[in-house]
Amino acid sequence: MSIEKWLSKNTAELNGKRVVISGSTGGLGRELCRYIADLGAELVLMDRNTEKSLALADELRESRPDLKVSHIRADMSDMSSVRDAADRLAKMEIDYLILNAGAYSIPRHTCDTGYDNVFQINFISPYYLARRLLPSIEGRGGKLVAVGSIAHNYSRIDEGDIDFSGRKKASLVYGNAKRYLTYGLFALNSPAISVAHPGISFTGITNHYPPLVFALIKHPMKVIFMHPRRACLSVLAGMFTDCHSGEWIGPGLFDIWGMPRVKPLRTARHAEAQKIASIADEIYNKTKIIK
Repeated sequence: MSIEKWLSKNTAELNGKRVVISGSTGGLGRELCRYIADLGAELVLMDRNTEKSLALADELRESRPDLKVSHIRADMSDMSSVRDAADRLAKMEIDYLILNAGAYSIPRHTCDTGYDNVFQINFISPYYLARRLLPSIEGRGGKLVAVGSIAHNYSRIDEGDIDFSGRKKASLVYGNAKRYLTYGLFALNSPAISVAHPGISFTGITNHYPPLVFALIKHPMKVIFMHPRRACLSVLAGMFTDCHSGEWIGPGLFDIWGMPRVKPLRTARHAEAQKIASIADEIYNKTKIIK
């Protein structure tokens, strides 16, 4: 199915709606912004890099001069920055919140919360934003869409090393954070929440190999994996598709290729899912009081 045909069947006009998207200047984020702008929504770009956000806003206005677009700065590795952004967003009427920002293989450090920065960027901060803003989004009949990853199945939680600060392998550290985000959100049991994943796509998050290796594999990767314009359709689908707790949206073929579809997710046993929910709640209550 072509992208255009899929869009006509699975999306609707968003005139008068306000959509907040974190990580809007990345590969998936930029494509999402283009789709959402074409549907007529007002965009709020939530990124740590103000200059890039403003440049993207100008770029989007070139094809849609009437677009309403603004920027809120949020550094997902800095809890005070995330709390400030949440305070600002709480005063706005938000219809859709897309938690897209993420980080994979980056220099590691301990954040102000006491947790590893990869864990904070991919779980603690988006989960905090979800808990803070979900009630108002539900009240407006909107949707919260969180970007998950098939990497969540590479890990199993370790209560002795919650944030995997003792691990070095990027896929495990990232996957652990996405596991907490996915099952932490499932536990909220809200029909306004969708967890979506793009499969594997050639974006900045995949640019973590040594330069020589990356130079050799980048062109085959572009051929093998979906372009961000197609991969992000799963996230876009989350805005318009109802999911039950324990379901997520992603590419239909082996979770890597194809158009989005809803699937049950059974990668964590009940006891582990309950433990994730409990730990997520404890971390959220702790982050609420961090200044």
